[in-house]
Amino acid sequence: MSDLKALFEQASKDVHSLAERPDNDTLLRLYALYKQGSEGDVSGPKPGFFDFVGTAKYEAWAKLKGTAQDQAMQKYVDLVKKLTA
Repeated sequence: MSDLKALFEQASKDVHSLAERPDNDTLLRLYALYKQGSEGDVSGPKPGFFDFVGTAKYEAWAKLKGTAQDQAMQKYVDLVKKLTA
């Protein structure tokens, strides 16, 4: 698990140095996988109706509810590797 955690932390740094900005769907996927991998299932109240970005992030993360943290970490690492290739 510690190897996966190290890869996850490195991927979270690598994502900031991507050659080009990913599309919004990919950004939401990255956000949701990161949050699921680092914190687990979504928590807290859903943002207000007019907070479109916050709502989109919350819903993307909520879709991963029940996904194991190590599985989310691995998917995050794989997605970042794909984007940096």
